[in-house]
Amino acid sequence: MSLNKLKITLQYIMPKHALSRLVGKFAVAEAGWLTTKAISAFIKSYGINMQEAKYKNASDFKTFNDFFTRELEEGARPILQDANTICYPVDGAISQQGEIRDGQLIQAKGFDYSLITLLGGDKETAQPFQNGAFSCIYLAPKDYHRIHMPMAATLREMIYVPGDLFSVNPLTANNVPNLFARNERVVTIFDTEYGPMSMTLVGATIVASIETTWAGTITPPAGKDVFRWQYPASGTGAITFNKGDEMGRFKLGSTVITTFAPQMIKFNQDAGTGTVTRLGEHYADLIGKNEN
Repeated sequence: MSLNKLKITLQYIMPKHALSRLVGKFAVAEAGWLTTKAISAFIKSYGINMQEAKYKNASDFKTFNDFFTRELEEGARPILQDANTICYPVDGAISQQGEIRDGQLIQAKGFDYSLITLLGGDKETAQPFQNGAFSCIYLAPKDYHRIHMPMAATLREMIYVPGDLFSVNPLTANNVPNLFARNERVVTIFDTEYGPMSMTLVGATIVASIETTWAGTITPPAGKDVFRWQYPASGTGAITFNKGDEMGRFKLGSTVITTFAPQMIKFNQDAGTGTVTRLGEHYADLIGKNEN
């Protein structure tokens, strides 16, 4: 058995949720010198550029999660201000992006997955994005792990979808069918001036939790039920964002999948599979308003 096949086999059999909970307990612990040692080792192992972080030393962080969700220095990620463009929501690398065809998104060569399943299993939720566009960005352990808005928008719905916790690295994406539609995830649906947009935050092995700026850490009761939260489109209760505003965080790394309505955007022609992304840089051009 090859090393890569062994790695995939182990993911199927190991207790991924239990392991993630165990790592999560350490990640939130204020363990003093042990926490500092772990952070220092992580910085060295992954070559993390701490010069762009607001706090630059391992000892500046009380917990590993504080370090992992570290804030950047002001101005480290300028937000593209052109009103006719949208910006990358995260630092990472594009796994796949393109058209949503026959209700399917591309995961990897030979692997597609269902838009309806990705967004929580409801046909009505998925309908506005049928025949639209999608983009999947993978965040490596070294990346900045706060998630920002690619364009101005109003939150309409949040959906928690229970699931597995496979790793989402390129090796797993190329070998585990339906990876992003089988892993635990938080789906967010937004209204924008140009049409609907979704952002799906996908969990993974040892991702201790997913957090949003309006709801905090998403921790629904254990089980197989999908949970949904609705939000008003206007008025005092509306939750609105400007382009570049922070909307969430991964407490340990994962993937963000964004979908757009048909004829709404055109991706940056200089970017594609494998392109390194930086928050705030040119993601796509807005080409038309969609009334779905």
